[in-house]
Amino acid sequence: MFTLTEVASLNDIQPTYRILKPWWDVFMDYLGLVMLMLAIFAMTMQITKDQVACLPCLEEPDEASGVKPNSFTQQSAQNGVSAAAPVSTSLPLVTKDMPDEMAHEIHVTHQYSQPEPTGVRTNLDYQQYIFINQICYHVALPWYSKYFPYLTLIHTIVLMVSSNFWFKYPKTSSKIEHFVSILGRCFESPWTTKALSETACEDSEENKQRLTGTSMAQKHVSLEGKDESTNVNSSTPMIGVKFSADKPIAEVPSSMTILDKKDGEQAKALFEKVRKFRAHVEDSDFIYKLYVAQTVVKTVKFILILSYTSTFLAKINFKHICEPDIKQLTGYRKFYCTHNMAFMLNKLLISYMALILIYGMACLYSLFWVFRRPLKEYSFEKVREESSFSDIPDVKNDFAFLLHMVDQYDQLYSKRFGVFLSEVSENKLREISLNHEWTVEKLRQLVIRNAMDQQELHLFMLSGLPNAVFDLTDLEVLKLELIPDVRFYAKVSQMSSLLELHLLHCPAKVEQNGFAFLRDHLRCLHVKFTDVAEIPGWVYLLRSLRELNLMGNLSSENNKMIGLESMRDLRHLKTLCLKSNLTKMPTNITELSPHLIKLVVHNDGTKLVVLNSLKKMTNLIELELHTCELERIPHAIFSLTNLQELDLKSNNIRTIEEIISFQHLKRLTCLKLWHNKIITIPSSIAQVKSLEALHLSHNKLETLPPALFTLPKLRHLDVGHNSITVLPPDVGLLHNLQHLAINSNKLEVLPKPLFRCTKLKALCLGNNALTVLPEMVGQLVQLNQLELRGNCLDRLPVQLGNCRLLRKSGLVVEDHLFEALPVEVKENISRENNVSFTSGL
Repeated sequence: MFTLTEVASLNDIQPTYRILKPWWDVFMDYLGLVMLMLAIFAMTMQITKDQVACLPCLEEPDEASGVKPNSFTQQSAQNGVSAAAPVSTSLPLVTKDMPDEMAHEIHVTHQYSQPEPTGVRTNLDYQQYIFINQICYHVALPWYSKYFPYLTLIHTIVLMVSSNFWFKYPKTSSKIEHFVSILGRCFESPWTTKALSETACEDSEENKQRLTGTSMAQKHVSLEGKDESTNVNSSTPMIGVKFSADKPIAEVPSSMTILDKKDGEQAKALFEKVRKFRAHVEDSDFIYKLYVAQTVVKTVKFILILSYTSTFLAKINFKHICEPDIKQLTGYRKFYCTHNMAFMLNKLLISYMALILIYGMACLYSLFWVFRRPLKEYSFEKVREESSFSDIPDVKNDFAFLLHMVDQYDQLYSKRFGVFLSEVSENKLREISLNHEWTVEKLRQLVIRNAMDQQELHLFMLSGLPNAVFDLTDLEVLKLELIPDVRFYAKVSQMSSLLELHLLHCPAKVEQNGFAFLRDHLRCLHVKFTDVAEIPGWVYLLRSLRELNLMGNLSSENNKMIGLESMRDLRHLKTLCLKSNLTKMPTNITELSPHLIKLVVHNDGTKLVVLNSLKKMTNLIELELHTCELERIPHAIFSLTNLQELDLKSNNIRTIEEIISFQHLKRLTCLKLWHNKIITIPSSIAQVKSLEALHLSHNKLETLPPALFTLPKLRHLDVGHNSITVLPPDVGLLHNLQHLAINSNKLEVLPKPLFRCTKLKALCLGNNALTVLPEMVGQLVQLNQLELRGNCLDRLPVQLGNCRLLRKSGLVVEDHLFEALPVEVKENISRENNVSFTSGL
């Protein structure tokens, strides 16, 4: 026998799951418990008291009354004689121990009853009574009267299991358990309360601004009309750039902006858990289907129980006719029986049917609710309207269904849960934690002096931009790298010294007041990106910008996107650097042609085919085309009449016959053709009279033409890392030569005319095959850098001491050669170095 506690455990679920039990499920659970108690009560009564009492029938029952007992049975019942005891043929109920008066009465009654009794006389009256009752209990009593309590118990257990099967099935229980756990933590998280309280503060601040801002509206409009140059909105509609629409963060008390570190870490973990749980659950609707299936099963079960139980209700009677095959034992064929539990079972069955009917109505309502509403879609529209978290996304499938179920318990749960679905909320949490960790004092410790003697701060892989950065008013260079959420608020206007900004994989948003400051003060901007869409739109409106560096993917497809952003507002841009993979020059760069003086293209090995747009950039002074896979010098360059410096580093240039055309570029002073595959230098190079610096290192040169040494203004010549074996004596004609690099070649002898170039300051001769350094090196009195390491020298000339500006740090030579110099020479070089060092101190 089951106890109520043991059977009720089938309906037991964890208390935390109650938030996923709508009112009808809770109601059906209680109905199930009542039906369970009813079934156990009926079983107890049936086991302890269920029996039948039978008397023999001497005539057929009347059709109207069902059973018409004869006078014998009536009289026997009146005198308290066992009705089930069989009687003998003459006086079946008279026994030896019976009083005379009773025997006489029975005898008289028997004498007048019809028909005559046919019972068999025996001394086993009690055993016959038990035997006949047992036989008739199983023969005459309907099966439903005997097994009704057990069926009730089985049906109730099935309904209980069906109600909570989705909490027990492994594929759904794991998700539900995870969801309930996350939901509880989100509800109790301190960040939830803090985020909602800050939202309330923002709303009150916004209402305050709305009230005070009305009086200032007309004045603001008049100021816009007077000075369009200082109005941000005057330029933004022209380009269609959209600034951040986020509400400004209201000033709140410090006690609200500081979150306990442990609570902050827990909130961050919750955001990550919610994100992963949503991705795991939202892609399927198995929980929804299982709930619908179990509801359908309960409804079908209810209909089945109600349909067959109603047919058996009329068969639970108090009176029954029993015809067991035992006439040879008792002498009677029929018995008239009474079922003592019939009344009780009838009332219990009616109660059970009433409960089942109510249970079924709840099932039908749940089905109606399931199919009437779109439970696989959930909208946070009300939450978005009531809070500042307007980015809370709508969810679908099982995630949406679970939230709908939670709403039936308490809508406050889903509202609080929505806080952890908002990126704005997550960003606010990061911002609070970030500002709490990165104080002004900590940031000042990271400020350094760069090579340009500027105060520079480099922040790497933070969750956002700390507000304390805006308090560094003396900062000149700000580098931000791999920071996913960078926002420039109006406080950026405090950084009056900020001139250079680096955004390296940092999508940045800026408020309008902050943009006004950046637009008027920023001079240099570096933007590194993966996709061109990451370039902030406000970049193209920085009208005071002098230098713009774009590093990222700017392929031909992406050029169309960048072309949508006009550069005409970059009125003062002088330098444009593109480190990308261009196949052609972006057409919108021509808008910069009137004022652009320097263009740098580092193409990362992608072949640059179309360069016609360069022809329009006639004011260009410096041009760098690195790793563009160029095979010849582009003809478009020869139209740049103001060009002074050309750098074609790391291309595939093999011949430079077009160099004669450079004679038309009267201002060209520096030509860099290094890191190519040039074999020879044409004699036409002599036509480029204005050339002052020529870089031809890292090529495949074997000889140098005499015409090269006829360039009267040449001051810097670099032909290192080639295969040159002889340096022509004509090198002595370069009277203005100050820097000569011919290192890493195959020189064996230095021509004496070389030392006529008395203006030489740097002479790089390392990694050659020199065996002797001529004594005439002492004539180079302005020499301060001499590289000799990697040759076959036996000694250094003493005349090296005449090079008064040469210091030990500028003399690159093997140690044993330096030690072989006379003591006076060594002391002279070392002394000068020491004096210089001391004066520096």
